Amino acid sequence: MAEVAPGNSLPAHGDQDQISVDHGDDQSSFTSDATQTGVKNIEAVSQTWTQSSLIAAYLGIFLVAFCTSLEVQTTTNLTVYATSAFAEHSLVATVYVVQGVVNAVIKSPMAKIANVFGRLEAFSISVCLYVIGYIQMAGSNNVKTFASAQIFYSAGSTGLQILIQIFVADTSDLLNRALFSSLPDVPFLITVWVGPPIANSVLAHTTWRWGYGLWTIVLPAAFMPLALALFLNVRNAARLHLLPPSPWKGQSVVGGFKHLWYELDIIGLLLLSAAFALILIPLTLAATAKSHWHNASIIAMIVIGCVCLVVFPFWESTRKLAPRPFLSLRLLTNRNVLAGCGIGFFYFAVFYTSIQPYFYSYLQVVQDDSVTAAGHIVQTFTFTSTVTAICISVIIKYTRHYKYYITAGACIYLMGVGLMIRYRSLGSSTGQIVGTQIAVGIGGGMLNVPAQLGVQAAVSHSDVAGATAIFLTVVEIGGAVGNAISGAVWTANIPAKLTKYLPPDAQSDAALIFGNLTIAKSYVGGSLERLAIDRSYQETMDLLLIIAACLAAPLIPLSLLMRDYRLDSIDQNVRGKVIGRDRAQDEGPPEVQGDREEARERGFLWRLLR
Repeated sequence: MAEVAPGNSLPAHGDQDQISVDHGDDQSSFTSDATQTGVKNIEAVSQTWTQSSLIAAYLGIFLVAFCTSLEVQTTTNLTVYATSAFAEHSLVATVYVVQGVVNAVIKSPMAKIANVFGRLEAFSISVCLYVIGYIQMAGSNNVKTFASAQIFYSAGSTGLQILIQIFVADTSDLLNRALFSSLPDVPFLITVWVGPPIANSVLAHTTWRWGYGLWTIVLPAAFMPLALALFLNVRNAARLHLLPPSPWKGQSVVGGFKHLWYELDIIGLLLLSAAFALILIPLTLAATAKSHWHNASIIAMIVIGCVCLVVFPFWESTRKLAPRPFLSLRLLTNRNVLAGCGIGFFYFAVFYTSIQPYFYSYLQVVQDDSVTAAGHIVQTFTFTSTVTAICISVIIKYTRHYKYYITAGACIYLMGVGLMIRYRSLGSSTGQIVGTQIAVGIGGGMLNVPAQLGVQAAVSHSDVAGATAIFLTVVEIGGAVGNAISGAVWTANIPAKLTKYLPPDAQSDAALIFGNLTIAKSYVGGSLERLAIDRSYQETMDLLLIIAACLAAPLIPLSLLMRDYRLDSIDQNVRGKVIGRDRAQDEGPPEVQGDREEARERGFLWRLLR
């Protein structure tokens, strides 16, 4: 991996085969891969940006982020009702595991697509997959169809997520990157409060299906400004003959498929997808009844998944088999990348054992909150973490360091989970429950963005997309693991506890209560049945929070392993127009520089960001 020493500059399209760079006390030497066409394209396009076109592109990014943020805050409140409509409320964790697995494995292929074909093409593919997923969810008639729709939806939504981060890395320097990486989170400041009422209105006036279907119209419309900004600048780059020649030119159909096969590392993708799908999904299914652990299919899936997980690194590290590896395992030899990925893994694993996917159900049943109130309480974490991330990003810009905030965030995050164990209980007030959400939100906001920045700071521009993909992939794997743990604990404990605590005349309804949130809420508060349900939910939630606290403990030592690079002394050799830095030497031919000189002189925003 090309590590960038403070003050050193690496060639973006280096002709040298061997690159050896010192970054702190880490050293690495390796054979450099040629820069892929998509990277060359965006570097060429970056030379044509004017201040107005770049601002237009970021406004397009914000519009897409606002749309996807509002969608998440709305549909999160509908998932439990969709699964309950199929009498399978307990499988909500399985739905989230499917999402997590797809989210984990799609980031690197999408980064690959962006590097091979281009940013605009990758954005367009993501939007198409997103729309297909919601069409299938809106039309699903059983939980299997609904869960399978997560493949398309998650591929599209997570594709947009990583492509936005790659675009930010393409157009900003390290000092401003944390701030602009937080841009997609800004809409959450509004949508966390707007989403639950929209979901409540959808459920009151129509069905949950329309709550999914409406986004097939809204998202493509929101994407158009960004698509137009990218398209116009690609056309300008082509007009100025800045774009590299197409790698597909002159190739036969067979040659094109072979090139694509190796560029996207199809086998690596399949191995990693199979590994996590076959390990994590059975965990949420096998615990529904003890007999399922004796099911040969469940055991076979787990064994095959483990085999795929063992084979995967050998495949990826064999250059003849994977000349363009799906995940660049060499990046994981970097201490910052490794520690940052570990932080992302445990951060999300804790989130998906303490807040998602069952906290929302817990609030509606045990605390007897409405759809809107429960949604607002759950989203307090998102709101708090977003505000904190934005504030920390501004502080990073002016202090030029990031490590201290990661360590402080890890301590606050662990403290917040401990407070959850104490105050998320029967008899706790809404204020106490919300207070714990605020605490973990502050810690989470200090963890995620700085950790991603630390990973990106450790690599050159040619490796930023790959390093970002690895970080976000590991983050999603952490989420999938957390969901699998939650699903296994929930399905193993709730039915047994209901059978134990329900009065004799209601024990026959245990399966119905377990499978349908609406039925669980239907019992009168204070009745023997409702007390038994509340106790079952509470004891299971206590167990999940204890597991979450154990998963949060490694965050502190991992944060101490991160290197504290001084961000203003690292040059990643990002070509073209870069927010926060004057790079006249890389701004392209004289005709490109002349076209935007006047705009730059008048550019208040540009001078402010410098």
